[in-house]
Amino acid sequence: MSTIVDNFNNINSNIVKIKPNKEVKVIAVSKTFSLNHVKPLVNYGHVHFGENKVQEATVKWQEEKKENHNIKLHMIGKLQSNKAKDAVKLFDYIHSLDSQKLANSLAKHQVSLNKNLKYFIQVNIGNEIQKSGIPVSEIDSFYNYCKNEINLNILGLMVIPPNDGNPEKYFKLLSELNKSLALHELSMGMSADYKEAIKHGASFVRIGSSIFGERS
Repeated sequence: MSTIVDNFNNINSNIVKIKPNKEVKVIAVSKTFSLNHVKPLVNYGHVHFGENKVQEATVKWQEEKKENHNIKLHMIGKLQSNKAKDAVKLFDYIHSLDSQKLANSLAKHQVSLNKNLKYFIQVNIGNEIQKSGIPVSEIDSFYNYCKNEINLNILGLMVIPPNDGNPEKYFKLLSELNKSLALHELSMGMSADYKEAIKHGASFVRIGSSIFGERS
């Protein structure tokens, strides 16, 4: 069995030890890796894969998704409004919903393409200037707009915590925010901190290098 599949199974074992009675979905972050490199995990039957660029994802996954209808593709990177139509065509989940302009564009293209994607609202939990996301103070109104006015299927919140060595503080905050909106899914945690994220209720973790190896 390939090293990639072994890595994936080790991560799943860790998840089961932390939360034996909760299903946590691993998004295998395949950005920058070729489909050939990722293929052992596809062949193993894993279905959730994450990309952060629409163009790269289209080249890599368009034909594969036509043949393998089980594949679920997750957009986890910054999404520009002018790429929204292509994203709606290809992806099943968007984790980086971070502005009203993007929300409007996605809603419009969903209708025209007769698709219904699943969304996570990206929260800028540390109010970092360099990071995308909705400020905590605006989450309630943004969520209500997306859900009630433009009919987006919002599953939960997503966060990339500040890199200050204390991710658990932010995971706890996001989990409380998610509960306050009565949302049931939570996208948080990557290779370095997914165990802490799961302890605080993550239901989707986004793991790349711990599965596929370091990126060149």
